[in-house]
Amino acid sequence: MIEIFLGLLREIWFLLLEMAPYLLLGFLVAGILHVLIPAEKVTKHLAQNNMASVIKASLFGVPLPLCSCGVIPVAAHLKKQGANKGPLLSFLVSTPTTGVDSILATYSLLGILFAVVRPVAALFSGLLAGLMSIPHSEQDSQTEASNNNCVICTDEDPHSHTIMENTRHSIKYAFIELVEDVGKWIALGIIIGGVIGYFVPASIIEKYLGNPFLAYPLMLLIGIPMYVCATGSIPMVAPLILKGMTPGAGLVFLFAGPATNTATLSFVGGEMGRKSLITYLTSIIVGSLLFGFLIDLIWNMSGRDLNLITGTMEMLPEWLKISSGIVLILLILKAIIKTPQPELTGKGLVISVPGMTCENCKRTLEAAIRKVENVLDVNINLKQKKIEVIGAIKKTEVFEAIQTAGYDISESKSI
Repeated sequence: MIEIFLGLLREIWFLLLEMAPYLLLGFLVAGILHVLIPAEKVTKHLAQNNMASVIKASLFGVPLPLCSCGVIPVAAHLKKQGANKGPLLSFLVSTPTTGVDSILATYSLLGILFAVVRPVAALFSGLLAGLMSIPHSEQDSQTEASNNNCVICTDEDPHSHTIMENTRHSIKYAFIELVEDVGKWIALGIIIGGVIGYFVPASIIEKYLGNPFLAYPLMLLIGIPMYVCATGSIPMVAPLILKGMTPGAGLVFLFAGPATNTATLSFVGGEMGRKSLITYLTSIIVGSLLFGFLIDLIWNMSGRDLNLITGTMEMLPEWLKISSGIVLILLILKAIIKTPQPELTGKGLVISVPGMTCENCKRTLEAAIRKVENVLDVNINLKQKKIEVIGAIKKTEVFEAIQTAGYDISESKSI
């Protein structure tokens, strides 16, 4: 029993060390991008009804470190400003399937081929979704003023911040907020990857997942309903590929898994219609299968060169890998072991929001509700998926703020 535990621990530790330096670098770059390219700048460029907006939507989406849940509020804001379905679908497809943090983590475990093809696949599928939607969508005639809130202080008036303030906010977003959003999924992915690496025999994987005709549809069936972030999916796939699964099937899962979850599917189907939902799923399926086939083709033409689909961490010194692993563990533990969720006081309007699933949802909703007139305080219990709004507020205004942020309301009551 102890031997099994130690063997499993070694596999998990190995995966952690492979990813940690690149993950930390990816988080840092994501924090810088958050300050340089905030969501408000994204909406400014995408709220148009033309092909240029579709292209911009896909290009903006590829590096942004937003999961399929975190992308919903941004898409909802775009919709509110009158953006047509083309840019919205492009953004919804290209954003969660990759990101600057996951590109670096992909390179660390799966090598240069995956690191290049994965963002290209995200760009292609985003463009495909947008271009498929343009002929069937019309520009909303009612557009609202852009929200120009500063990402640091939320002030809407034109102003600037010092380099030190920008740096502090970048670091806070990178190593606190972003880790809170994806940390548990990274930890889960590394643990699952370790379990696969230790317990699943290579012969079984090679027999059943080495055949693309079986592996591709199976990875689609597993990936589409499953919620996993773009980075957390990598350690799940890496050991399967090393044990004989076709690399193309790995790409299918890396693409379909992060692109979809029940909240995103509900948003697309409910807010944009059935045709948009079909377009959304079609672009994801076509993109994942096409680029999965491309990866397998390149790999086979190379003589199945393992250097193309394995990580390059041996170039980094051992001390850097170990120190990065320890730092990453501490950051994830800090994100998971947080202050207990606040209890509702019983002094205000209590609203159930079933689509509120992560810290990003919590921050988005709190910011949106605090802008409503006469709001004195907002208490959010993420575990219960409930929000308490205190103040002499109008229900309709609070409901509108929540729905504008991209979330549905299941029930509410005044206490």
